[in-house]
Amino acid sequence: MSSVKVESVVKEHAQIGEGPVWEESEQTLLFIDITGQKIHRWNAATNQIQSLQTADTVGFAVPRRSGGYVAGVGCSIVAVDWSTQKVTSLASVEDDKPENRLNDGKADPMGRLLAGTAHLRDAQTAQVKPGSLYLMKSDLSVTKLLGQVDISNGMDWTADLKTLFYIDSLAMSVDAFDYDSASGNLGNRRVVYRLEEGEGVPDGMTLDANDRLWVACYNGGRVLNIDPATGKRLQTVSLPATKTTSCCFGGPDYSDLYVTSASLGLDQSELQKQPAAGNTFRVTGLGVKGRPSNAFSG
Repeated sequence: MSSVKVESVVKEHAQIGEGPVWEESEQTLLFIDITGQKIHRWNAATNQIQSLQTADTVGFAVPRRSGGYVAGVGCSIVAVDWSTQKVTSLASVEDDKPENRLNDGKADPMGRLLAGTAHLRDAQTAQVKPGSLYLMKSDLSVTKLLGQVDISNGMDWTADLKTLFYIDSLAMSVDAFDYDSASGNLGNRRVVYRLEEGEGVPDGMTLDANDRLWVACYNGGRVLNIDPATGKRLQTVSLPATKTTSCCFGGPDYSDLYVTSASLGLDQSELQKQPAAGNTFRVTGLGVKGRPSNAFSG
């Protein structure tokens, strides 16, 4: 196996860097800072970063086939015109739950958007499983796929579109659903991998071209490579930031793994030990490739 190399490439020191998406057309990395309330675009060739300030927490940003992006801001799903910096609301969820916010979201290969919710970090009341997972179709209609979720997080699909892998972080596992590619409906939930003591909390994830999982582990400082067919951990990639949050493949041939991280919640002594906390890292030499990201069709 080739030697694995980890380098800090986007030195943004995000509060909660999340949701990386590789944009092939421009060779840029799209990612967000949840509590920093920003959407970022980093150009790998020039090392330049462009940013857009959002009006509330931002849980995800996903390319849109018609141009621009669709993002989760507060509990609203919004359209973002990057050239004009204009943000337009498309739909909202959970208006009756002011202490919730949209968290991770991703487009499926058919162009539908899946997006989940979670409790606000500084919410005043404790609620049991307050989150949900939603599906938005190209006509902008929204349906609830799943309730009773703690922190709706990472998701991705197998190449044949028959399986959705999904993370509800506080369940401390990666789960699989049968996925109906015609409707987006879910069934037959089962645990694929249960995190072990010391591995951290499962957060964002991606699949490689071989349908194997790469799971970022918050408070674990690592990304786990898991074979969902056997439930076995194949390898562990260690990062110089304990609060690793999400990952995606990118680069000219999708052989680079980009990993986001957070700095929020670290005290001064921890920040001194982890000067790269909140940065985005590029991992090379893994010997695998990912697949292009999907865009929202609405």
